[in-house]
Amino acid sequence: MWFWPMAAMFALTALVWVALYVQRFAEMRRRRIDPQQLFNRRARVETLQHTSAADNFNNLLELPTLFHVAMLAAMALGIVDALLQDLAFVYVGLRIAHSLIHITYNRVVHRFIAYALSTFALFAIWMRLALLAAAA
Repeated sequence: MWFWPMAAMFALTALVWVALYVQRFAEMRRRRIDPQQLFNRRARVETLQHTSAADNFNNLLELPTLFHVAMLAAMALGIVDALLQDLAFVYVGLRIAHSLIHITYNRVVHRFIAYALSTFALFAIWMRLALLAAAA
């Protein structure tokens, strides 16, 4: 039950990782940037013009970590709950929307809405998980 939302988040993270390097290598080739020029984060920020995929990849290693912990906690506690599963898929869907917006047209207001809604879904996941764990 909890494997599929986590697998979907992993797939999203893997796809964004690929997009990061497609975007980065294309810019490096087009602008003739030597890889050594990107030796640290500051150098990358100062040199690269297109960082949306890299920024999104970093985002996927932040709050989604709490999502994975919640799913693993549900598994460890043996919790089976339809609402919790629905919230997990809502969270994943909103993170997919956030990533698509971030990597494509990157309209900040649209991206923020997807991010905020996904964060509220994550909070709801943790509240539901806490209630179910307390009732067990």
